[in-house]
Amino acid sequence: MTAGRFDEGFRASLHDLLVWRRDVRRFRRDALPEGTLERLVALACLAPSVGLSQPWRFLSVESKAPREAVRANFERSNAEALRAQKRDKTDDKAAAYARLKLAGLDEAPCQFAVFADRATSQGHGLGRLTMPETIDYSAVMAVHTLWLAARAEGIGLGWVSILDPAEVASALEAPPDWVFIGYFCMGYPAEADSVPLLEREGWETRRPPASVFFKR
Repeated sequence: MTAGRFDEGFRASLHDLLVWRRDVRRFRRDALPEGTLERLVALACLAPSVGLSQPWRFLSVESKAPREAVRANFERSNAEALRAQKRDKTDDKAAAYARLKLAGLDEAPCQFAVFADRATSQGHGLGRLTMPETIDYSAVMAVHTLWLAARAEGIGLGWVSILDPAEVASALEAPPDWVFIGYFCMGYPAEADSVPLLEREGWETRRPPASVFFKR
C-alpha cells in the first residue's frame, strides 16, 4: 500500500465491513476486554469534524442508578411508540413493531451516551456560522467511525433511539451545552446477519442506490 491508496483486497474487506455493520438488538453478556471503549473512542477521534472542532463527548454509563433511569425512560418511550404505531399504522406494521427487540439494555455489558458540545471553542467557529448544526453532524461521524471500528473486531453496537433526550441528559448529569446525540449498547452480538433486523421483520426494505442519486 502506498500513501493514500488501498489495494483491491482492502477495498473488498471494507465493503464486507459496511455490509456486516448492523444495529445489534441482542447481545451476549460476556464482558469486553478492559479498555475496549477507550481504545475505540481513540479511533472515533479520527473522524472528520467541522473546523477540526472535535465536538463529540463520549460518556460511559457504568453505575446502576443512571442505567436504571435510562431503562425506565426507554420503557415509557417505547410504550408510547407502540401505542402510536397501533393508532397510525396498519395492523401488520404495529405487530412488526411489537416483535422488535429494541434495546440491549438488559444484556449489553457496555453502555455509553454521545453528546455534541456546541459551546466548544476548539475550531474557532470555522464552518459553523451559517450551519451550526454541523457540530452535531460531526459527532454523528465519530459515532459511525467507532461503529465500524468495533464491528471490525466482532463487537456490535445498538442505537437506542426511543428515549426522551432531555431526560437522558438530566439522568447522566450532562453539562447544559452538551446536546444529546444518542445512547448506545455495545457488546458481542448474540446472532449475526448481513440483513438488517427491520428488513427481516418486514418493517422496511432497503432502497436501491439509483433511487437516492440525482443530477442537476
